[in-house]
Amino acid sequence: MTHVHDTPAAPVAWEDGRALPALVRAADPGTDLAAWIRANRPLVDDLAVRAGAVLFRDFAVTGSAEFRSVMDALSDRVLEYGERSSPRTEVSDGIYTSTEYPADQHILLHNEQSYSHNWPMRIVFCCEKPAERGGRTPLADSRRILAALRPETVEKFERLGVQYVRNYLPGISLSWQEAFQTEDPEQVAAYCATAGIAVEWVDGGQLRTRQTRPAVHTHPVTGERTWFNHAVFFHITSLPEEVSTGLREALEEEDLPYNTYYGDGTPIEDETLAELRAAFAAETTGFDWELGDVLVVENMITAHAREPFEGARRILAAMSDPVRTETAAPAARAGDEEGVAA
Repeated sequence: MTHVHDTPAAPVAWEDGRALPALVRAADPGTDLAAWIRANRPLVDDLAVRAGAVLFRDFAVTGSAEFRSVMDALSDRVLEYGERSSPRTEVSDGIYTSTEYPADQHILLHNEQSYSHNWPMRIVFCCEKPAERGGRTPLADSRRILAALRPETVEKFERLGVQYVRNYLPGISLSWQEAFQTEDPEQVAAYCATAGIAVEWVDGGQLRTRQTRPAVHTHPVTGERTWFNHAVFFHITSLPEEVSTGLREALEEEDLPYNTYYGDGTPIEDETLAELRAAFAAETTGFDWELGDVLVVENMITAHAREPFEGARRILAAMSDPVRTETAAPAARAGDEEGVAA
């Protein structure tokens, strides 16, 4: 972690490098973070884009109300969680728990909602209770990941994109009712039509969806190219081996809860998956949470993850500033945002 110190009026220095996140520590513990951000917003925005992730520590953020104030200081477009891909609980307006996967499981590196047509530019976390042991948040610079890949790998993904196939299987994954927050199949179909998602109803009401998205994007502020997709995260082989094997023995491939392919539907080669995983691993850093920490992740620049933990860990999450695939520019309506999977 790159350490920096500040006062409410002084500029923050940050040294470029691989360490993530950059750290801004309150010179006076208990300083109001929302007020500090409002007074230093251009500085915060610049640091977030350059560093990729910024950790604010020793400020006065004790719960969801203070966290919401921080989000309002960061953006006027704090988003709701739709098209859900992970279980979480809404704590207050626009504030959710982080992904509620079992504590003994890893959550792999990913860029929030990169499989959608409309994703948040930022995902922000707040530590309400650190774990007794473990629970670190790994981070990786997606620009560096892209640069580490072979040109032929990048060319193929840029040419074909990534196809995501999803079956909404209660008891295995989220139901379609929870994922789309409706009991009405017609509303699901209408949403998917606008989002470029192919819908197939199978087995008397079971939903299967397919969507193809770009694998590489250009950041709308910096113009940098970045590896921004869920090709590895949602691939069936990314599950623990015993789970992946069991699912493939029990289900036909087209019925798996999640899987990814090249955009033309052909399989992603084992050696390519290994190359991608190696690139992620080489760029991974991380940090341990402290009570009241707030982490701002520039979503198109930095992937985030979660390590297993013990104890009653509670991290809040929020997201802001939607961007559309078609324009790579901020979306007109905050309500179009599609979700969080932290």
